[in-house]
Amino acid sequence: MANDFEGEQQEKDLVGSYFLELWRLKSKRAAVSFAKDVEMVNLDNESEELEEEEEPVPTELDTLNSSGGFSIVSPNKLSVQYPSVNLHGHDVGVVQANCPAPVKRLLYYFEIYVKNAGARGQIAIGFTTEGFLMRRQPGWEANSFGYHGDDGLLYRGQGKGEAFGPTYGTGDTVGAGINYASHEFFFTKNGQVVGTVEKDVKGRLFPTISVHSQYEEVIVNFGKDPFVFDVKVYEATLRKKQLDVIERILIPQTASYGIVRSYLQHYGYEETLNVFDEASQTSVPPITGIHDNGFNEYGTYALKHRKILRKLIKDGQIDDAFGKLRDWYPETVQDDTSAICLMLHCQKFIELVRVGRLEEAVDYGRVHFVKFYTLKEYEDLVMDCAGLMAYEDPKESPLGYLLEDSQRENVADAVNAMILSTNPELKDHTTSCLHSYLERLLRQLTACFLEKRLLNGNQGEAFHLPRLLTTKNN
Repeated sequence: MANDFEGEQQEKDLVGSYFLELWRLKSKRAAVSFAKDVEMVNLDNESEELEEEEEPVPTELDTLNSSGGFSIVSPNKLSVQYPSVNLHGHDVGVVQANCPAPVKRLLYYFEIYVKNAGARGQIAIGFTTEGFLMRRQPGWEANSFGYHGDDGLLYRGQGKGEAFGPTYGTGDTVGAGINYASHEFFFTKNGQVVGTVEKDVKGRLFPTISVHSQYEEVIVNFGKDPFVFDVKVYEATLRKKQLDVIERILIPQTASYGIVRSYLQHYGYEETLNVFDEASQTSVPPITGIHDNGFNEYGTYALKHRKILRKLIKDGQIDDAFGKLRDWYPETVQDDTSAICLMLHCQKFIELVRVGRLEEAVDYGRVHFVKFYTLKEYEDLVMDCAGLMAYEDPKESPLGYLLEDSQRENVADAVNAMILSTNPELKDHTTSCLHSYLERLLRQLTACFLEKRLLNGNQGEAFHLPRLLTTKNN
């Protein structure tokens, strides 16, 4: 019996700890956001865990690692020219960008404008790796790729080119890009795609340009000025292709309806669930079988109780929520130093601050926070709540996030999960009560997307559901 009780207590601790970590994550995000709003600096390290890592992007040409006297880079480091007569094939004026192309995105692109094609128009644009021999045209050495202006050929890792596109010269704008979704390079001329080629190199690649005959001069654009090629339209086209592939995947109606239904059950949205069930039966044709398709997982357990408690918490009626829990599920609040009790007491304090009952909030904090001050794992969250009292206008402070509806939502979710954990029929209390099937599916989808990116040398964009939905709606 003792072991059973200890096991149940450990599960409750895990449930509570999960929602406390969500709270901490939101606290950190709010602090970073507030600091950015007031133009504070040195936030990169703090925000790195919260958002997809921001990568450096090429902004100019690298004058330190270039071909020396065979090319002259302008003082603004955005143009290069070939000043003399070349004597042999190794007298190439090659220059890379100041950093490699960023990889955690759908695509990367840059352009050059040919100001002067010079004597022979031996200009090239492409990508090369770190340590590339800066006396050779891009594409002439292994792990390099180049589209050449004098013959229109594509060179990829060898001295022999292959038919690819038209030649280019004075007055032309030529671009080079990387499509990380299809693992291809693409090249453009005067705003039109010339062609694509497989990208079989996973390492970091530097945007590279070269000049090789007298008076040749090109100006490079890394995105500071508008591109001639419409990158946004091209990116939208790529995203539509991805969505078209997804749309062709057939999912049985009962499965999709069952997933949505399990979400409503899981979070206690009883009224919406009833409307949803009614709509599924009156649709043409009616959706049948969604009640027994494996997505229930005892989701109707304590549905009415969970609905009532969620509404009480979202309305700020914390005392009433505490009372219902003590009456209906006393085991969830039996330990008055548990995570769920901490969240409820903190929310009560927050509600008092919200309506300006500050003296009452101070008295409440003195009575109910004292038992949490000695517990290190709660110290930061208690201090956040108490810190609301330090601001004349708490809503406009770094702690203003505590007064948002999403904070109530987090507490309501925690209480909902705690009640679900009391269901004796659940096979895995901790896993089942934390996430609905829909959320588990999205977490699995994100993990698969990241694994796919990892297999591609950690190149390509991460999975962002809001962006996906926005793209679909547009």
